Amino acid sequence: MFTWTPWSAIVKRMKESRQRETAFSFYGPLSLVFLIVAWAAALVIGFSLMFYGLGSPFTDSLGGAAGLRTDLYVSGTTLFTLGLGDVVPRSALTRELIILEAGTGLGFVAVVIGYFPVLYGAFSRREVSISLLDARAGSPPTAVELLRRHSFEGGDNALTLLLEEWERWAAELMESHISYPLLCYFRSQHTNQSWLSALTAILDACSLLIAGVQGHPARQAQLTFAMARHALVDLSQVFSQPPVTNGKDRLPTERFDVLYKMLCQSGVRVCRDEGSMVRLKQMRGLYEGYAEAMSEYLCMTLPPWVAERPHKDNWQTVAKLRAQAEEASDGNPVAITPGLPLDSSVMAGIDEHHDF
Repeated sequence: MFTWTPWSAIVKRMKESRQRETAFSFYGPLSLVFLIVAWAAALVIGFSLMFYGLGSPFTDSLGGAAGLRTDLYVSGTTLFTLGLGDVVPRSALTRELIILEAGTGLGFVAVVIGYFPVLYGAFSRREVSISLLDARAGSPPTAVELLRRHSFEGGDNALTLLLEEWERWAAELMESHISYPLLCYFRSQHTNQSWLSALTAILDACSLLIAGVQGHPARQAQLTFAMARHALVDLSQVFSQPPVTNGKDRLPTERFDVLYKMLCQSGVRVCRDEGSMVRLKQMRGLYEGYAEAMSEYLCMTLPPWVAERPHKDNWQTVAKLRAQAEEASDGNPVAITPGLPLDSSVMAGIDEHHDF
């Protein structure tokens, strides 16, 4: 944590966004390696100082009087279980300390061997759900897109199941990332994705469902919102980040009107009363300050409520192809020119945004 502030200050000076994001992504793995090295160095230096405090009671095969340098050598070879035997202890207490350090070294190796799989497993489970959200809420994920893509027949049930999964995801995120805060610095491998943006998008969607959308998922939205907010608040406290109170408004009035217009056009039943924006603002006040604080600290961009740059998505391509298949099954085959794309206007830009 102490090295993040200077690292982020240097990386922020980079002008190109991709290079900047790549540099940020190096911090997590490098800090993990540095942490292991720091643990080993602390153990070696700690035991060597104990030897030095006993008067460096060693007989060195190189000759000459033993000193701190010899103590460091003995401590290092003992901790890493080399046991070269070219330096011999001359007191019973020193022998006992060497046995203790050798046992500590074995335990240290075991901890390191077990530490990496635990971290990778937690990181992998986190990223799988974030990647799945790409097809359901866009890239970057937005609350409007999530609801819009679930406006089909039976979409309420699908959305309820999705929110149940993200309630569990938020609980797992809270437990794993509080236990291993280093995971918060590990960034997603795809553009426009991060654990913070995914968590914020889910909170946005839950807020919208609670405050202004009619339907069955509202009950599950309350449960998911509670767990997701709990995770966000606890993580911000781990990093001692107070909520931002004067941040930029993520949903001004004009964007709010666009949001409701898009939902209505998609067939989502919305509560367009005078208090809908007030209720939504109250919901946003419960978590947006913490999200802004973590965004500023980790240099992760928060998702918009409505996509800033509308683009053709892969999921639209798949939906159009499915519509053509259904039309053909009804006895109205669609003419397709061999060797040409099925719909070049829709197919353009596929995979550019990691969107389905």
